[in-house]
This record gives sequence, structure tokens and C-alpha cells, in this order.
Amino acid sequence: MRAHPIPPVTEPLQFRAIGLVRGTYTPTDPDQVTRGVLTDSNGLELETVVLGRVLTLMRRHLAMDQPHLWVVYPRCRDNEHLHLQIAGVWEPSTLAPDQNDGDDTLPQGDDYFSIRGELIYTKPETGDMVVKVRQLPRPDGKRPLPFKVSIKGELPLEHLRHFVSLDLRRQGQELHLEQHEVIAPMPTRGGKSKGGRGAATSRNRH
Repeated sequence: MRAHPIPPVTEPLQFRAIGLVRGTYTPTDPDQVTRGVLTDSNGLELETVVLGRVLTLMRRHLAMDQPHLWVVYPRCRDNEHLHLQIAGVWEPSTLAPDQNDGDDTLPQGDDYFSIRGELIYTKPETGDMVVKVRQLPRPDGKRPLPFKVSIKGELPLEHLRHFVSLDLRRQGQELHLEQHEVIAPMPTRGGKSKGGRGAATSRNRH
């Protein structure tokens, strides 16, 4: 069993959008278990779907009336609401009790998100940003469309069209920037970088 639900990055320009949310999942319709809401400790409801591979795990091993630390993929259908896809659960004390010390917490804490992708919009004066994330081709060879994640935070305009790695924290329906790293200008089809300059690295903490 992995020591962490978010795997380490294996390539410098590896796209991803993944996070951890603790809450109680409730299906909207008992006959349609894959769609529902995730209610956090503050009583906030987050629109959620469950990916197929998690359903058996939920039915066999988890008390669904209790909160769990879910591994989720974030999507932003609009700027006002966060949409989550449940991809797993982090609960070693339940799922692998003989391989751990019973501690289900993680150093990053609840509501941590890791977003890696192309910064396509930033407006520092309002604290709004958008990152485009590309997905890996499916087993049948089809390429899923890229998706965009809206983020609250400030990144300078010169980082537009650069690949960025962001550490975020969910606050209600929003993802807020905690720390960032600018990896490199995004490559164009001809192999040249859009930004023209080399990689820049910077970090910020709020």
C-alpha cells in the first residue's frame, strides 16, 4: 500500500489535478449511487460523482454514514461551484490495518489540492487565475479534452503560458493558492517555448 494517496511526480511537465476532502458522501438517489453530495465538517455540500472503481470499495468496506478522507479530482463547472470526482479513499486504519499504525491523517492536512498545468489566465488585482490541465489518452487511444480549474490567488502576468505546479487549499467552494512553482514556458508545436525564457522558480506563502 502506498504511503500517500497523491503519488509523486515522475516528469517535470506532468499534468494533474487531485486533492483530499474529508466529508460524508450521500447519493442524491439511492438507486443512482454514483451521483450525490459530499458534506464537509462545516455542513457545506459539494456536488460529487463517484468513479466506478470506488463503488465496490465503498459498498464492502466503508460506513457510508460516517465522514471519510476522499481522494478527489476537482472540476469547475462554473466559477461558483466546485465539482468533485471521488477516485479513492485514504483510510489505512480500515483498509490495511496490519500495515500501518492506525493514523489516517496526512502532513498536508485535509482539503489539500495539487494542480499542475498551464496558467492560461491570471488577474492579480482580483486574485483570479485559471489553469488548464491535460489528461492522458484513454486505453482506446482517444484523448480526453483538457479541462480548466479556477483558482483564487495571485500570479504575475509574466507567468502566463507557463507550466505551473500549485499547492492549494479548499475553502468552501473555492481553491486558494498556498504555494507555487513556475516550472517552464509551455512548449509550442514547433518545439520552441512560448515564453522564450528559461525556467523560473518562485514560491509564496500566505
